[in-house]
Amino acid sequence: MFTHTDSCNALIVGAGQGIGLGFVKKLLQLQGINKVYATYRQKESAAELITLSDVYPQRLTCLAMDITDEAQIAEGVQFLRGEIDKLHLVVNCVGILHQGTLQPEKSLKQINSENLLHYFQVNSIGAVLLAKHLLPLFRHSDRSIFASISAKVGSIGDNQLGGWYGYRASKAALNMLMRNVAIEYGRTSPKTIVVTLHPGTTNTRLSKPFQKNVPPEKLFSVEHTVNQLLAVIEKLQTEDSGQFFSWDGSRLPW
Repeated sequence: MFTHTDSCNALIVGAGQGIGLGFVKKLLQLQGINKVYATYRQKESAAELITLSDVYPQRLTCLAMDITDEAQIAEGVQFLRGEIDKLHLVVNCVGILHQGTLQPEKSLKQINSENLLHYFQVNSIGAVLLAKHLLPLFRHSDRSIFASISAKVGSIGDNQLGGWYGYRASKAALNMLMRNVAIEYGRTSPKTIVVTLHPGTTNTRLSKPFQKNVPPEKLFSVEHTVNQLLAVIEKLQTEDSGQFFSWDGSRLPW
């Protein structure tokens, strides 16, 4: 979709680092992308992204946005609508697995309601709020994609190990919310394909504490992950909307 036109507009949500930043770098290399909009939550951890916007001032625009705050989402989308009238690709890369005292639970005795709520706010609710506010920018006659980075551990059918209650449940909720969005978008924005994507274990800050048992060939560089996911995105058809795909293009069970 990015090679046949020079007027594609993309939005990468959560582009301050990791996979989101990787998407921004890759999209800026593609001729078919006209404008890239990229959000970050904290300026101090998005230095590389902000430097990129100095290198590509005509093509890359950075926005501060915390997707747990609906007012910030609404404000950001209002800014976009003042600049462009359509989006062709949105990738929501925001996610949390660990942060400070927030750590994946190994057993029920580690369950904490505040931590659970935070997992859901970041990993699930933010995505559906984006879907709510972005709809006007998707309602056009061109093919468009709204993808959210999920995780295979959010698959209920695939869960054999247990643990990681908050992360697993919030990613399962993300999958259900995006399935709902796909159904509604099918009526209100039928050219938009809505999917969730499992990136594989990628060498980012999110996976760092959990890499020791990952075979080297299963630990992907950010660049590799982005290339794989873009290849999946390129091949998506209308009938794929509402599905959950792995980095290799295979469908994952709910």
